[in-house]
Amino acid sequence: MNDELKILAGSANPELAKKIAAHLRVTLCDLEIGRFTDGEIKVRILDNIRGRDVFIIQGTFAPAENLMELLLLIDACRRASADRITAVIPYYGYARQDRKDQPRVPISAKLVANLITTAGAGRVLALELHAAQIQGFFDIQVDNLFAAPVLFEYIQGKNLKKVTVVSPDVGGIKMGRAFAKRLGANLAIVDKRRIAADQSEVMNIIGEVKGSDIVILDDMISTAGTTTQAAAVLKEAGARRIIAAATHAVFAGETFKRIENSPIEEVIVTNSIPVTGSPACRKITVLDVSPLLGEAIRRIHTGESISDLFA
Repeated sequence: MNDELKILAGSANPELAKKIAAHLRVTLCDLEIGRFTDGEIKVRILDNIRGRDVFIIQGTFAPAENLMELLLLIDACRRASADRITAVIPYYGYARQDRKDQPRVPISAKLVANLITTAGAGRVLALELHAAQIQGFFDIQVDNLFAAPVLFEYIQGKNLKKVTVVSPDVGGIKMGRAFAKRLGANLAIVDKRRIAADQSEVMNIIGEVKGSDIVILDDMISTAGTTTQAAAVLKEAGARRIIAAATHAVFAGETFKRIENSPIEEVIVTNSIPVTGSPACRKITVLDVSPLLGEAIRRIHTGESISDLFA
């Protein structure tokens, strides 16, 4: 394998890609990403990547063109004779449909995995997959990073008292328990009923939250419906300060309005997805995950352990 590291950045999150490249002290490869007159995406790699270890940084959040762009970049690298192609996906889109829970629906997460593999990726580096089993949808190696160290360091500096970590659903118990153990905090769970794909209704709080400072922990905030409903119920149950933390700021619909009108003191997210739409929402804090992703890329390139990052 050629020792030279090559970093390509798609157009989904160029600022994050620049920060990752700066952390690694490398220059991003020159690319041409544009459109044909009919709107189809065209890409061209201007640097020589023959025999190189290539990392393509591109999230697959909406619009769907981000996913298509990733596939085209992978194919271009394969046809340019790159030695190894790693798709670095800070946010793996289409992950919420990871099983057939209704008749006549796709398993979108598996389909996207097939597309990425068929395009020619030899490895995937993802950040906080929505469901751990998505790793098994790939027939290539997948490294699933966790943003917990980044979130933990910030939250630890908040000087919270009598902390309780709250998981907004049963699926997040494992992540919540690990985070609570690290914080030396208690754990509570929100019992909710899902009404529609992006709507849920909070039913009960399982655990003691009265007089506690709360950290609502999730992998993503989409419409903030569940998070803000949970915050209101927690406040009624006697919680003191309420902070919400999530890796991915999907932020669709009336997210900013809901957050602003909720009892949540602060919403902590990362820059895995660019946060746009309402700079007036002062409650949102964005943390940088480029050092985490950059270090993971370096370790993959040099053949070092990824799991040691979370030891």
